[in-house]
Amino acid sequence: MNIIDKTLNYVKSITAQIISNAGSGHTGASLGISAIMLALFKEHYNFDVSDTDFLNRDRFVLSAGHAVPVYYILLSMFGFDVSLQDLKNLRKLGSKTPGHPEYRVTDGVEVSTGPLGQGVGNAVGMAIAETLMAERFNSVGFPIIDNYTYCLVGDGDLMEGVAMEACSLAGSLNLNKLVLLYDSNDVTIDGSLNLSNRENIAKKFKAMGWNVIRCRKGNNYYSCVRAIARAKKSDKPTLIIFKTTIGIGTEKEGTSSIHGIALNSEELKAFDKKLGIEENFYIPNDVRDFCMSSSRRGKLNHEKWNQDLAVYATSNPELYRQFVSFFDRKKVDIEKLSRSSYKWEGLSGRDLNNVVLNEFAQKLTQIVGGSADLMHSTKAFIENGGHYNVGNRRGRNIHFGVREHAMGAIVNGISLYEDFIPFCSTFLSFANYMYPSIRLASSMKLNVMYFFTHDSIYVGQDGKSHQPIEQLPQLRSFIGLKVFRPCDSNELLAGYQYALSNNGTIAFILSRQKMAVVDGKYKEALQGAYILKQAPKDVDVVIYATGSEVSLALNVANELEKKYSVSVVSMPCLEIFEEQPQNYKNKVLQKNAKLRVAIEASNDNVWYKYVGENGLVIGVTDYQGSGDGKEVYSKAGFNEKDIARAITRKLQ
Repeated sequence: MNIIDKTLNYVKSITAQIISNAGSGHTGASLGISAIMLALFKEHYNFDVSDTDFLNRDRFVLSAGHAVPVYYILLSMFGFDVSLQDLKNLRKLGSKTPGHPEYRVTDGVEVSTGPLGQGVGNAVGMAIAETLMAERFNSVGFPIIDNYTYCLVGDGDLMEGVAMEACSLAGSLNLNKLVLLYDSNDVTIDGSLNLSNRENIAKKFKAMGWNVIRCRKGNNYYSCVRAIARAKKSDKPTLIIFKTTIGIGTEKEGTSSIHGIALNSEELKAFDKKLGIEENFYIPNDVRDFCMSSSRRGKLNHEKWNQDLAVYATSNPELYRQFVSFFDRKKVDIEKLSRSSYKWEGLSGRDLNNVVLNEFAQKLTQIVGGSADLMHSTKAFIENGGHYNVGNRRGRNIHFGVREHAMGAIVNGISLYEDFIPFCSTFLSFANYMYPSIRLASSMKLNVMYFFTHDSIYVGQDGKSHQPIEQLPQLRSFIGLKVFRPCDSNELLAGYQYALSNNGTIAFILSRQKMAVVDGKYKEALQGAYILKQAPKDVDVVIYATGSEVSLALNVANELEKKYSVSVVSMPCLEIFEEQPQNYKNKVLQKNAKLRVAIEASNDNVWYKYVGENGLVIGVTDYQGSGDGKEVYSKAGFNEKDIARAITRKLQ
């Protein structure tokens, strides 16, 4: 038996062993893609195990994240920090080998995947980022950025809408260094693929502008090597259709019954016997040496890249200065901006954000992004930044098209690629199209900014379908996401301070209508909530509010002050506020008040946490009619007289 076949057999054997040891996992796909994965790692994938953040490394995304056991095995065999013991700990609590790939948990893993289709969008984002970097910094004779992005997908991935949205955009943008490795085994969990999907994938991708390669022997190492080599020569993004057999070599191969099970001891023994392997959890020296030769090649490639970069620095000093500057987050004096923010009074939230975004984009070239075909409505674009397309890879404004789901996954990929600060935008009522992507970005703590405009029932004439009354509570439920609903420019700047310095994921909730002048406090807003108007004496009523409702709260306070002592608290970001010391929170919340009131044009029950069981929440519990925004807002109870009367009744 030659060393290639021997290595592939050990990959398969250990794959089945660790899944059986875990007692659960996806044996079928893991075995089915083993030849594709080995061919990629051995012959094509450019990486350096001694520096897994090497800038010009190839990126690999396992969109079919359930097939992660074989991924872990190859990481281990090729020298990444994944030991045999780590493999034995597959799916165990606290291990480096969780049931799906997790970013920053396992050495070599570029992105958290598992929800099918998401990885495809991530890969498209990485490929976009590569072209942005290459266009900015490559010069004649010095292609310092020229990596490939590989993404392994299954039948399920390509049924997901997010994947198709992303692939459509990738074809339009001609991302020729993007390669999708399609494990086409015609089987899903519930049975044969043709139960739910009979489309011609090859024709579909060709129609979207992709190069398509068929590899009819997807379980043959040599066929896989040749197919990937052809893909790398393409002038278009490439889909390689590998016809494979799910669970190859097992008694249940080719059937859905092998998809998500572990082999029992008897099945495992029979499988290993067929492969000619007797050891458990063992990698022979010749197999490891065979794999490590590719790892040594990757290290040499990195060393050569370092040498080329040194020559590049001498030959292109100004370009090199810009290159180095890209990785240096310049400190922007946001406090200075806040002192001159009076110039922006009277703008809507979206117009205000346009001004602030451009202030930062001029200083931070890492900022790129776009909209789901709503750039002129959300106002989230970089003036004079150019439009990113096939003819202008330097453009900083990306037209995602009406593809919110893909947009979310793509900006995640751009963020993951390197030091970019990507943003994307749409109406708040459409945010739920993006929730899977937002959830993953938040869990990975990616530096992504979401701009959601048209933030309340004030959208008026667009009617029920565009009234986002339930979106705020849903966004606030994502662990790790900071939801910032500013009442003015100072609070918006505080949100940017968080986004640009804390490297976290943040959603800005912005109004379409003009914002009243409220004189928000920049420094205090950095703590998530603060007392905007202090009661002149012992407080009778404290009003909590966010965004547009802050000015309304101030007007209500003025109305009530004829009889009561009233305090107003602006709470632009509840998540940041909850991170503050308890004594600060107590000071701001003023729980000694006779009545605590929350005003927000949403249906968020979180406010009962702050107002208490005897408090009052002025919210929106039903969709409103179509009409003038101001009239809809007032009819729904958001006017100072109705709220003042409700508070007075509650106090009596």
